Parts: sequence; C-alpha cells; structure tokens
Amino acid sequence: MYPSSRECLERESREKSGGIIGDSPALKTALNLVSLVAPTDSSVMILGETGSGKELIARAVHDLSGRRQRAFVKLNCAAIPLGLLESELFGHEKGAFTGAIAQKTGRFELAHNGTLFLDEVGDIPLELQAKLLRVLQEQEFERLGSNRTHKVDVRLVAATHRNLAAMVKQATFREDLYYRLKVFPINIPALRQRTEDIPKLAWHFTELYARRMNKRILDIPSGTMDALVRYRWPGNVRELQHFIERAVILSPHVVLRAPISELEPFSVHNRSNMPMTGLDELKRDHILRALEASNWVVGGQTGAAERLGMKRTSLVYTMRKLRISRPISARGGTDDSRQKSVPEPAGCPVFPPSHHSAEEDLSRDLPLPGALPGCAGKNGLTRELQVASAVK
Repeated sequence: MYPSSRECLERESREKSGGIIGDSPALKTALNLVSLVAPTDSSVMILGETGSGKELIARAVHDLSGRRQRAFVKLNCAAIPLGLLESELFGHEKGAFTGAIAQKTGRFELAHNGTLFLDEVGDIPLELQAKLLRVLQEQEFERLGSNRTHKVDVRLVAATHRNLAAMVKQATFREDLYYRLKVFPINIPALRQRTEDIPKLAWHFTELYARRMNKRILDIPSGTMDALVRYRWPGNVRELQHFIERAVILSPHVVLRAPISELEPFSVHNRSNMPMTGLDELKRDHILRALEASNWVVGGQTGAAERLGMKRTSLVYTMRKLRISRPISARGGTDDSRQKSVPEPAGCPVFPPSHHSAEEDLSRDLPLPGALPGCAGKNGLTRELQVASAVK
C-alpha cells in the first residue's frame, strides 16, 4: 500500500524541521497542520509561549512550500525600537529622517517571492498596524521618504505569545489586522503539555553539546531524567536546552551531571474535572507563579496581588474562578499565625480561624455566620478577607 500525499507531506515536515523533536500527540497535531497549510500561500499565525519553537514551525512551513527556493526573511518585532520598526519593515530613502545616510531595503522587499516571518507580531505599535494591513491586502507599500509604490509577492507567517483576541478587545491591536493574520492558526504546545517528549529532547541536546565540546556522555541517571520530566519548564524547550548545555559543561565523565537542585519541584495543584480554555491556563500559571514568588501571601506590599498589579479582592475572585488553592506542602505555621497576617478591622467581631482548607473556603458562596451589617464594606471583615486569611 502506497503512502498518501498527506502522509508524505507529514514525513517531509519532520525531515525538514530537524530541530523539532518529539512524538507526543500535541506536537503531532501541530505538525499535521503544518503539512496541510504549507503548500498553500495562505497566511499562518503561530501561537505559543516563549521558547516553545515557533520559529522552527515557521521554517518548516517555508521549507514545505513552493517558495522553498526563495528567501526566508525573519524579523523579531519586539527586538526593534519602535521608531525604527517601520524602516525595518518597509525600508527608507536616503535623507528620509535624521541618520538615514543611505537607502535601505526593507524586509518585505527582501522577502519578495519568498516568506516573511514576523515574530512577536503583537508588539507592533498600533499606528504601524494600518500600514502592515495594507501591504498584506494590496501587496504594495512605499518606503519611508518616497512616493513610489513597490509591488511585492510575500507569504506571511506571524507568531506571538500574546493573546491577540484580548488585545483586540482592549483596542491595542486592530481587529481587521487580527483576522487578516489569523487565516490559519497553529497552536504550539508548551513543554509541560508534552512531557513525554522531554527524554528525547534531553538526549538530543546532550549529544549535541557533548559533540561540540568533544565529550562522551553515555548515560543520564534515572533520577536526573525524572527531575527533568517533573519540572514545569516555564521557558519551555529553550530553557531545557540551556540547562542541558550547562549540565554537559559540568560533566567530567560519561555520566551527565545535571544541577537538578536548581529545578524547583513540580507541584500538582488541585483541579476539578471541568476543562479550562487556553487563556485560563495562561492566567492560572501566571497567578501561580506570583503566589509562589510571594510565598502564597495574597495581600500586602509583598503579596501576589501587588505583584500582579490588581486588587486583593479581584485576585481572590480570580483564584476562586480558576480553582487555585494553596498546596498542602506550602502551608506552614499555625492557624493563629495565619490569622494574624490579616489586619483586624476596628469595631467588628473577630471570627475564629477557619479550620477548612483554602479550597473549601474558596468554594463557599454562603455569607459568614453572625456577620454584622456594619462590618461589610471598606472597613469591615468581608467574605474575601477571611478567604484571603485561609489562602495565606
């Protein structure tokens, strides 16, 4: 039985994207989408966290397209000062602005008949987005300081770690540009969402850096590999790569000596069986990092609410909505010490410390028993205050 054209494209996708390691279902789904969209000229939007391999996916889209013999031009929009980004994209004429001592060809011209990869497209300023939309729709533009219109044929691949839909609602990203870019979105899974790929990635990077450093490493201890799999990897594959590079440097013999003490233990947080959206997952992870950094203190100048730039009551509400509770291992001290960390409002009765877990407290909607009408509001012991006490 001969393989189908789609199977051939998927196999070629893996061969062309040699830097993409793994066989997890989440990664296979992304690569399958690459093989479907690559032969077309449609715009592609790659969504994923920093360090998850968005540029490798963009390169695979180009290498599998009919433009593979043409240029693959890339630009990180977040790395260019705002005043120079327009010039980088569209070029400029000599004397167009102070310091423009020569004519400059922009990235769109360089990518003519090829592929332009715009990384971190969510960082493009609002005033420049209209000009980008025009070149995508009309395939034409003018250099800075020139009235001459240039025609181009460019296939655009954009990437971002930002939530562009939320930015559209906040009026910080143009809605028409958003839909123009999001013709074919591809979500790249975070490394913690494909932990089964970590052993292969660890061996790949170990062999890579051992070869570069003229070393011979034949074994990765099981305890080391277990620690790698348990760790959350907030920096994704890039963080793992740099960690393995450091481990190879520290290894004098054939056994990898990894500094696993640097890896914070992975803590499993209680979750209900209700699914959460990708945006909720990002919010949850962001709040968890702030809570862990503040030792699970919600309020106060060093609390998680201050770190996140939000009100304590808003944070407590969001924690309740996202089912965030303090892990047992992070709870220290006595009930009395936790109660003292919450200021007692003047003129209101002091309720005894809660003996329920933080998760139980957060799940309750009933009013406090015996609460006095005069104690609600700005200066009273509100429901949120006691929840914050339990969380602390």
